[in-house]
Amino acid sequence: LVHVRVFVAVALLSALLFVPLTIMVALSIAATNSSRILSRVQRTPFLSNSYACLQSAVHRSLPVLPHVFPPFVCTVGEAPSRMYSSTVAPCMPANVTRLTEPQSQLLDQTDVFIFDCDGVIWRGDSLIHGVPETLAKLRSLGKRLFFVTNNSTKSRKGYKKKFESLGLDDVTPSEIFSSSFAAAAYFDKTGFKDGSGKKVYVIGENGICEELDEIGVPWIGGPSHKGKEPPMGPGDRIEHDRDVGAVVVGFDRNFNYYKIQYAQLCINENEGCQFVATNLDAVTHLTDAQEWAGGGSMVGAIKGCTGRDPTVVGKPSPLMIEYLEEKFGLERDRICVVGDRLDTDILFGADNGLRTVMVLSGVTTQEKLLDEGNKIRPDLYADSIVDFFPLGEGES
Repeated sequence: LVHVRVFVAVALLSALLFVPLTIMVALSIAATNSSRILSRVQRTPFLSNSYACLQSAVHRSLPVLPHVFPPFVCTVGEAPSRMYSSTVAPCMPANVTRLTEPQSQLLDQTDVFIFDCDGVIWRGDSLIHGVPETLAKLRSLGKRLFFVTNNSTKSRKGYKKKFESLGLDDVTPSEIFSSSFAAAAYFDKTGFKDGSGKKVYVIGENGICEELDEIGVPWIGGPSHKGKEPPMGPGDRIEHDRDVGAVVVGFDRNFNYYKIQYAQLCINENEGCQFVATNLDAVTHLTDAQEWAGGGSMVGAIKGCTGRDPTVVGKPSPLMIEYLEEKFGLERDRICVVGDRLDTDILFGADNGLRTVMVLSGVTTQEKLLDEGNKIRPDLYADSIVDFFPLGEGES
């Protein structure tokens, strides 16, 4: 009789384990071979929550399973719903919540949206699908919009023209903040031009130069040093301006060795010369076909030959949010930053006490976002800002 009871107990236990194991194997194989199925599971709360709970229960019984089913286990993006949250821990290494209920998760809690531009509003010179309609719906709800970009190639006036060229005529210059403007605001705020007679050496494009002109800070370099080559024969040298009190480095499609040498002479030989960077972005979107080396690559070259760390004025520096807060009287707990970069946009929001939404329409992939090694976590994530309004919603 004892043997019979043991046999029955073993049989029941095997059956209980076999069903969830079979389901997990099927889901793992499906996720490994079909991104569409994975996306559907992640987007559907019921499927995502059910899988999370099932996975958690089975893993408590067989701890080896995370190693047996890594493809799906490590990429599920949804934490269990509130129905299960008190008893089941999230299964994913990076606990990031997908935006599924925009009204309650986001819109009810936000009065001001700060959007990154490259990878959120456009890619290169191509507008991301559905953006105009989404911005219009946000405005109709009384939301305040700002557009903050680390790209320093244009001034605010230059970006206004780009918005217009893409059909976004409602965007005003007062809503646009580029890192070129942030650089000028930094020099203005720190009193750089107050009777010192100092000037700025610019590695960058017209955006920085135009913004410095707006506040009356003298500068040299910029586009005028395009194509310059240093003399490097016996005894040759570059004579640099001893009145340069700051070197500002932004994205520069005409970056060259002459500029590197001139910048390092100013920083290393001019007493008190500042080293300012508009941003440290590793890559950028010059076209919608691929990623291109960003402003961080130019900054890195100057850092390498001077041994100095720059003062960064673009995201994630707090300078921009401090300016917006002071000028417009904004409340931080009602502001949401929307971006496509973890180390600039999301860090900018997190470091400054703002809500954050990561969109996958730019440089950051879902795999990178949910990787267990990622320590920068947004409050929410979505495929693009179009997800702020599910199909058929958003009209008031």
